[in-house]
Amino acid sequence: MKYGKKYAESLKSFDTSKSYEIEEAIEIVLNTAKANFDETIEFHTKLGVDPKQADQQVRGVLVLPNGTGKNVKVLVVAKGDKADKAQAAGADFVGAEEMIQKIQTENWFDFDVLITTPDMMGVVGRIGKLLGPKGLMPSPKSGTVTMDVEKAVKDVKAGKVEYRLDKTAVIHCPIGKKSFGKDKLVENYKALMDAIIKAKPAAAKGQYVKSIAVASTMGPGVKVNNKNI
Repeated sequence: MKYGKKYAESLKSFDTSKSYEIEEAIEIVLNTAKANFDETIEFHTKLGVDPKQADQQVRGVLVLPNGTGKNVKVLVVAKGDKADKAQAAGADFVGAEEMIQKIQTENWFDFDVLITTPDMMGVVGRIGKLLGPKGLMPSPKSGTVTMDVEKAVKDVKAGKVEYRLDKTAVIHCPIGKKSFGKDKLVENYKALMDAIIKAKPAAAKGQYVKSIAVASTMGPGVKVNNKNI
């Protein structure tokens, strides 16, 4: 596989066969994040579970201590005082059936998260086929179907992330931006790792955390030592 010049240089700057303690791994990631924009720092972990089994799912949400560094656009589908509270909490777009129609007719997706109240799920469900493939379908598990829309909006704006297994038993999740610096990224990493460990399914057998890596948007992955997990 042929790499770009910056990427190839980054690969030479550390031992790719070695696993590093998280503090050192983050330092390497920051040193190899050479793009001319504020790269996202990403977390990836392979778990020893079978994602095909319902009792071995790993999924949850948490607000990262230092946020994600991303300006998240929030759409809230609600009515009455819930709509007013969502607006006051800082939602970017608030509405009811007209927002669903806008998505349907204009193919409008200028938002990152959709939050709704349980009574509006029937309306939102009409466009499930449009929202699902984009990862925008709200759900109670992710905290995006709730009566407390005010808290939901504030949590998302504060840096709430959702982690969940993909089909290959890997979790991918952002833990911040390059501009955060090492300490804040390490703090976010540890909060996310703690949440994933606490979410270990009772049905999981053998080694739970198989491997961990961190990387910047354009940089190489750095292996993280997981022997003590």
